[in-house]
Amino acid sequence: MQVTETLNQGLKREFQVTVTAAALSGEAEARLKEMSGRASIKGFRPGKVPMAHLKNMYGKSVMAEVIQKKLDDSSREIFSSRNLKPAYQPEVKLPEAEDEVALVMDGKKDLSFQLIAEVIPTFELQDVSSLMLTKHTVETSDALINEALERLSTQSKNWNKKQGSAEKGDRVTINFIGKIDGVAFDGGTGDDIPLEIGSGQFIPGFEDQLIGAKADDTRIVKVSFPADYQAKELAGKAAEFETKVTLVEASAPATIDEEFAKKMGFEDLAKLKEMVKAGLAREFEQMTNMKLKRDVLDLLDKQYSFELPAKLVESEFNGIWNALSQEMTRANRSFADEETTEEEARKEYQAIAERRVRLGLVLGTMGEKQSIQVNEQELQQALIARVRRFPGQEKQVYDYYRNNQGALVELRGPIFEQKVVDYIMSQAKVSDKAVSRDELKAMVEEDMDGEE
Repeated sequence: MQVTETLNQGLKREFQVTVTAAALSGEAEARLKEMSGRASIKGFRPGKVPMAHLKNMYGKSVMAEVIQKKLDDSSREIFSSRNLKPAYQPEVKLPEAEDEVALVMDGKKDLSFQLIAEVIPTFELQDVSSLMLTKHTVETSDALINEALERLSTQSKNWNKKQGSAEKGDRVTINFIGKIDGVAFDGGTGDDIPLEIGSGQFIPGFEDQLIGAKADDTRIVKVSFPADYQAKELAGKAAEFETKVTLVEASAPATIDEEFAKKMGFEDLAKLKEMVKAGLAREFEQMTNMKLKRDVLDLLDKQYSFELPAKLVESEFNGIWNALSQEMTRANRSFADEETTEEEARKEYQAIAERRVRLGLVLGTMGEKQSIQVNEQELQQALIARVRRFPGQEKQVYDYYRNNQGALVELRGPIFEQKVVDYIMSQAKVSDKAVSRDELKAMVEEDMDGEE
């Protein structure tokens, strides 16, 4: 194999590679000889198939396999021998002329191709033990536990029949028939439907028009379906709902006592409080870790500046931009609605893409140096967690990930990143700082806004 480096500019590398026809033919002959010893073809005894017959039947497919293997092996060999790591699967440019390809397949012409890629940049890893980090923590106080219990009692509110008019926060039971241009439409009829006024459960404007209604009242509720309504045949259309109120109820929060705890499925109130406290502790720990991880990444981002593989940045940007475009389309929003321009947004998300690629390279290099790996058990746990997000489709989702190497890489990436961040935090100087729940929540939300 003859290799000539034709481009060495920054991270870009191009190689012209030639594999002689004799080398290709030799490997193809060797494969055919191996086949001849075990081939079973009608009309011939096992192992006695003439080489010429095998070549006539399988020569093209065997040569295609030899060429593909040579392409794969040469790519690995060329980069490995030069201590280079491709940033992505190298691009292979083969001859385009059909007559030239035919000659190569027939073993009458050398295989000549281009290998094109960008390489992982080299940079010096900084000493993470010098990093100064603050771990923001929230105490699970009795006040926060009681507040959580109050929310639970509100969610488990009791409903009592009310003689007067319906107010915001009351619940009405209704029967209704929806019509567009005087004609009832599919899905627009309901009987004995409970509706809490102000919950936003129905079309905007529907619930407000039931304020003041009493049991046995009938009202004509006039609304328009949102332009992005899921049923396209109704989207943007005006409708009238003939609505009869059959019951009005007022709510009362449940009393937080032993009976309430048992109703919630706990042995007693003390056990319920233990569950609430544990849940709050997990919530606060998650926010603490999110903030700490963001601080680690921010510090790393400031420490490193090096050339990035353009194709990786482009791919990352396209992923972000496509997701943004889809979300804006769903929400029927424009850049003007966001008080920006497309040009400004592109610049902002380009910077985010560059940050992600840069941090990915730093964490990847650091993880490799520290021999950090994702084991099978960790990958399996992540896969199970992902499968649980698709109830009823568990087997299909599980099989998809197990049979799709690219999908498994998607699962492996966040685990690896977190393990490297955990390593950094174990080496850095970390001091604790007590903050309120609202303060920590605001910090996490600010970080999330900054990333998006």
